[in-house]
Amino acid sequence: MNGPEIHVEFAPELGMFVPHRRRTGATAVAADGVSTLGHVVESLGVPLTEVGALVVDGREVPVSHIPAAGESVEVRTVERPQRVPGAPLRFLLDVHLGTLARRLRLLGVDTAYESTDIGDPALAARSAAERRVMLSRDRGLLRRRELWAGAFVYSTRPDEQLRDVLGRFAPELKPWTRCTACNGLLKEASKEEVVDQLEGGTQRSYDVFARCEECGRAYWRGAHHEQLEAIVVRALGEFGGL
Repeated sequence: MNGPEIHVEFAPELGMFVPHRRRTGATAVAADGVSTLGHVVESLGVPLTEVGALVVDGREVPVSHIPAAGESVEVRTVERPQRVPGAPLRFLLDVHLGTLARRLRLLGVDTAYESTDIGDPALAARSAAERRVMLSRDRGLLRRRELWAGAFVYSTRPDEQLRDVLGRFAPELKPWTRCTACNGLLKEASKEEVVDQLEGGTQRSYDVFARCEECGRAYWRGAHHEQLEAIVVRALGEFGGL
């Protein structure tokens, strides 16, 4: 490499974003005297949503820092639990994270979800307008400057995705208070209020119901309740005290 250089070293947790040849040790990068450190980090493959402190020669600097030749940069990962200042903690998930969205709603976490691919610009705009943390596995989306805040979802397995989000953001858990279909709030309902949604066997077997205040969907402790209860119990046991 010709010209002045800086040396960038990433935390091990960020290795998945960095090309193989750069995953261990420091990476030599050309210093042009113009590009910010944030730009340099993203150009190496790491979304800034996943970056915690940036430490240059032992001192912490902002992403706007313009590195000078010879500087050594340490890129740390975000601290957990990560706090998102300035707004109630709410999430927005893209089209690929439907199961995670339903599980977060099951736990009472305010979670918007786009069931169709509306495109990165529209998702970023909604994140900003509603001040929601964008959760996605799309690195390009997470690099968009319009985002209110964002986070990469590291796993493709729903159980691991849920643990990752709960451990990273420590949202308040209020199980059974949100509609898993639309995110609306649930309230108690009489059988008479939801009877038009019940089949004969359900009418005879159940007496306790809830209904979504937004979409009107009825809920009761049906055949899948034990499976859902297991998800709730695990989440409360591990993250309920955060």
